Amino acid sequence: MLSLVYSSRAVVGFGLDALDELLVHARTANEAVGITGLLLYRDHRFLQLLEGPEAAVREKMSFITEDPRHDHVTVLLEEDVTRRQFPGWTMGYAAEDSLRHAEVPGYRTTFDDIDFLPDDHEAGPVVPALRELIRWFRETRPAGTERATAQSRA
Repeated sequence: MLSLVYSSRAVVGFGLDALDELLVHARTANEAVGITGLLLYRDHRFLQLLEGPEAAVREKMSFITEDPRHDHVTVLLEEDVTRRQFPGWTMGYAAEDSLRHAEVPGYRTTFDDIDFLPDDHEAGPVVPALRELIRWFRETRPAGTERATAQSRA
């Protein structure tokens, strides 16, 4: 099973309605192919973890890379895993405001430095922060919260 984290920049603005539509579509499509994961959105930037069968995750990444609503798609972390980090979550979602005042390990005030990662991502501080944020999110958010919409989280 493949676990992959990427960042991208939204070319067009995503308001709450557009995020809700994106979440509904992603959850339906992901469930059909066995993908689970987590989506973070802030200041026109997406940070997403996808996990599932390798072929399905790679096909989803091809779709995302070709999607004209994104640019600067950068894979930050890619690894084979034996178990899912977000089982049962077709797409967990966290709005910036829901995390802003929480004591979140790995909390970032910006995703801007992701644009300037070295070729060896493991050398920078981003990957440890990602791992810690993912761990915190998984441990503090019950699986049922993934059904929240952008409207209810903002």
